[in-house]
Amino acid sequence: MQPASDARTRTLDACFLGPYGENDALLEKLVVEFLRDHVYWRRNFHPEDPPAISTTAAQHPDYQAFEARMRRELHQLSAALKKSVPFHSPRYIGHMASDLLLPGLAAQILTLPYNPNNVSEDAAPVTVELEVKVGLQLAGMLGYVNDPQRADCAFGHLTSGGTLANYQALRLALAQKAFPVALLAAGVPDLAMPEDVWSAFNLHPHAATALVDAWQQWLAQATPAERRRWQARVQGERIEQRGLAGFFAAHPTLKVPKVLAPITAHYSWSKGCKLLGLGRSQLELLPERGMRIDVDALDATLERCLRERQPVLMAVAVMGTTEYGTVDPIDAAVAARERFAARGLGFAVHVDAAWGGYLATLFRSADGSLRAREDVAAGFAHFPSPEVYSAIAALGDTDSVTVDPHKLGYLPYGAGAFICRDHRAVALLSEEADYVFHGAAPKDYMGRYRSLGQFIPEGSKSGATVAGVYVTHKVLPLDHAHFGQLPAQTIRAAEAFHARALRFADELREVVRAVVPFAPDSNLVCFALNPAGNRSAAVANAFVRRLHDELRVDTSRPLQDKQFFGSVTTLRPEALGETETRRILDALDLDPATLAEDGGDRLVILRHTLMNPYLIDHENGISYIDRYFEHLGARVRALLAAGN
Repeated sequence: MQPASDARTRTLDACFLGPYGENDALLEKLVVEFLRDHVYWRRNFHPEDPPAISTTAAQHPDYQAFEARMRRELHQLSAALKKSVPFHSPRYIGHMASDLLLPGLAAQILTLPYNPNNVSEDAAPVTVELEVKVGLQLAGMLGYVNDPQRADCAFGHLTSGGTLANYQALRLALAQKAFPVALLAAGVPDLAMPEDVWSAFNLHPHAATALVDAWQQWLAQATPAERRRWQARVQGERIEQRGLAGFFAAHPTLKVPKVLAPITAHYSWSKGCKLLGLGRSQLELLPERGMRIDVDALDATLERCLRERQPVLMAVAVMGTTEYGTVDPIDAAVAARERFAARGLGFAVHVDAAWGGYLATLFRSADGSLRAREDVAAGFAHFPSPEVYSAIAALGDTDSVTVDPHKLGYLPYGAGAFICRDHRAVALLSEEADYVFHGAAPKDYMGRYRSLGQFIPEGSKSGATVAGVYVTHKVLPLDHAHFGQLPAQTIRAAEAFHARALRFADELREVVRAVVPFAPDSNLVCFALNPAGNRSAAVANAFVRRLHDELRVDTSRPLQDKQFFGSVTTLRPEALGETETRRILDALDLDPATLAEDGGDRLVILRHTLMNPYLIDHENGISYIDRYFEHLGARVRALLAAGN
């Protein structure tokens, strides 16, 4: 990591309230300044209006009683919140949370009293525009076109989190897949249409978007009467109008499409398939190799689908799995899309980068261009591997991406984001059909999305969250020299943690078998442990759970009793595959036949999320990574001495 004197580190020092609240004066100054500014705005809205609350109101007993009740409840809340998880501390290495960036926190606090509702510019004339700009900021980070003057410019919006963004991905992919069938069924003339229903349902996503654009241009040339007639005719054939049952009943040669995802995919994909009405059975989970989607299995599944004329809605790749932080071969998924679309099996590629999305800042120059791998790798011991580099370099060729600013963006909950490659496809999500032609609606890029509620899943949404994300991205542009400093710190911490874990395993080899199952792709590092001489997975799992008891939140004890906070996850044979399972169990000296003894057929392991930029405190010469392993070693020895 960089020395404390490095100017870039000092920039990061201004980014956070700090583990010790070191920047309290800065945050207080900002909050007071902009609260006063808000009050001046109120007073100058119509200065001729007299104050509605008298200057003597505060002296009235009712006023004072209300103030007393409010203060009492707020003090009680403040006291209760002291039991909250100390995400700000470098002693917290558990789940995907850390300290909050001051620009985002201050911008959100600043915006809250204005209470904008980002459903339309009528309710949020400022923050709706900021939300569309946030989508462009994230699009540039991912490698999508983010110039609104380009017809193929990307589009993105915020959601409450990655789960809702994944729902939006499913929703758009289904609308895009089914729309060419509706055009074909409606018999729209003068458009270059697929020759049959199967072909229409299996267009390459780019071709489907081009057809949406051609349809809108065709409507623009029609007379008002023809436009209304054809709009109604096509709308009647759309899957959004007919519903799944009606659509597939009208086209009996088609099957409900499948969603292909790795077996470690987030459970939101199961929830999304249910919510959309596709059904959980349409989610096919693919095996993995080295905790990344098995490319051969993906190809074999697509071959089977093509042979059986089973449509595929999308293939999901994960950039930073929740459990292990691993990165799927996104480039291989994109290549598979191209090969199979050419053979008549079109599908979208979506990347669930809820966790790892902001790692892409390390790969971007200030002008948005992709950095060479050797440039990205400078300053790291191993990151990025050739596979990780190729995967992240392919983001711009995917069809849509989920990113969570409230994870590696260091922003308050809930701030997820959905970004699609080409904004023209988003017209299919409009609650008002063919919104471009509704009244005098503007046709410019920003103007299209002023009624944002037509396209997003929510009916109400805080504009304050949007302001926090937008301002953060302006203060720390999404490239390697600015925002990229943060994930760079986390990658260096993960590499240091990995190296220290290997030393720990060597130092304690006489008492415990300790293994890092997978070298980290990002900034999550897992650690598997088994008491020396033990062959039972059930005993190993119980041992790790007892270790975790000292690392998890316990509201019955003071927070200060905990030296560190961590989390656990599991290794599952169905995800690992036989070869990887055998490798890890052999390293731990565990008998594979004992996995089922614990009732879950899985191995419990420690999981560490290394987000905090002060895990190595150069100012005070402290390595919290070293301190953690000292604490872990002491706990291991204490448990073994107690016979646990």
